Amino acid sequence: MDTTPPRTAPNIPEFAVSEIAGAIRRTLEDAFGRVRVRGEITELKRYPSGHIYLSLKDENAKLESVIWKTSVPRLSIKPENGVEVIATGKIGTYADRSKYQLVIDRLEYAGEGALLARIEKLRLRLLEEGLFAPERKRRLPLLPRVIGVVTSERGAVIQDIRTTIARRFPRRLILWPVPVQGTGSAEQIAAAIRGFGALPPDGPVPRPDVLIVARGGGSLEDLMAFNEEIVVRAAADSPIPLISAVGHETDTTLIDFASDRRAPTPTAAAEMAIPARADLLADLAQTGARLLQAGRALLDRARRRLMMAERGLPDLPGILGAMRQRLEDRGERLTVALPALVERKRGALARIAPRLPHPREGIAARRAVLGLLRQRADAAMRRQMARAQAAPAIARLSPAPVSALVREKRARLEGLVARLEGVSYQAVLARGFALVSDAEGAPLTSAAAVPPGERLVLTFGDGAVNATAEGAKAGRKKRESGDQGALL
Repeated sequence: MDTTPPRTAPNIPEFAVSEIAGAIRRTLEDAFGRVRVRGEITELKRYPSGHIYLSLKDENAKLESVIWKTSVPRLSIKPENGVEVIATGKIGTYADRSKYQLVIDRLEYAGEGALLARIEKLRLRLLEEGLFAPERKRRLPLLPRVIGVVTSERGAVIQDIRTTIARRFPRRLILWPVPVQGTGSAEQIAAAIRGFGALPPDGPVPRPDVLIVARGGGSLEDLMAFNEEIVVRAAADSPIPLISAVGHETDTTLIDFASDRRAPTPTAAAEMAIPARADLLADLAQTGARLLQAGRALLDRARRRLMMAERGLPDLPGILGAMRQRLEDRGERLTVALPALVERKRGALARIAPRLPHPREGIAARRAVLGLLRQRADAAMRRQMARAQAAPAIARLSPAPVSALVREKRARLEGLVARLEGVSYQAVLARGFALVSDAEGAPLTSAAAVPPGERLVLTFGDGAVNATAEGAKAGRKKRESGDQGALL
């Protein structure tokens, strides 16, 4: 017999895993509903699907959170690691991993302290990159033809700018409308600045000569679009000089550091961009008056210098009278001098005429020379004819006597050549003597005929050299010493 007592059923209810997970999720959702959680963002990750996963932490705990991609475009701020925020959403569970998480649908900075800390951190980083360096600032054009404005088309800012420009100096105004706060406003502001800079100078839409980025006053959160890095970099890279006019005079945003000029208000920005017509006219009038005064002073100084120079000039009418009188005197003397000159030349010709040969004598002398030349030509002709007639007889002679006669004549000729070379001055020069001549080539045979400093040419057997005479005294000293004697 089985004496084992029967088991009693437990009083604890039994749940499936999914049932208990669902019960926990409903309990959390019913207990908390929508909550606002303050903490520092950490472990932020963006997935290709568009979801953002992050954690909120404080000194004692950490809460995992998620932002679905449908909620990301509606966020008023851009989540970043290290930023203290207040997240609004619902507490939910993730049953697959048995954990709970905060589903965030709204983010805001946790007070101005967190905003200012984020802005200061970005400012220091951009300052180290040199985006705020003073040498990057450019001068504004004096009188721009076109002014570009980046602001909201529905605010009072654009009306203030239009009114101010129309009052001071009407110029063409081009508005690029953008939202000045809210999600995506920073990207659109940066795109507008870059769009103005990308316009071609001669395109259908004229490129502005100066840009104004403006908005009205507001809280620090409202002005956060102008503290975003994308807007600051677009302002620093703008090829067009840029004026920032964001908020009131006490408001400061990061775009103010990157712009070329900062205006306390949009109206002041318009006054910076364009000068007042009345001021320009007043400046022109003042400049014209100063130029006129300077011209008059210059003329007065020139007139005084001319008067002083006039006092130092001689008596021109007296000088002209004296020159005229001298000219008349020279004219009278010339009238008398010309006949006297002709008479003197006629007398000189009469004295020379008796010594001149008569033309007939010259003709007779030339005729005699021609006759002598004719006689010599006739004689040469007769000798040539006789030689031609004797040529056959010479050809009949024996070659042996002719050869002997040639040798005899050659020997005689060589003897004459040796005698001629013996008396030639080149042979004398070859023995060490020199021929001294002056610069014109005339030979010099006496030392006394050579003045000191005379340019000489010394001809040796192998060539000639130039020399300068020092004087006959130096030559005598050298001859007394037993040398050959030279003029050098």
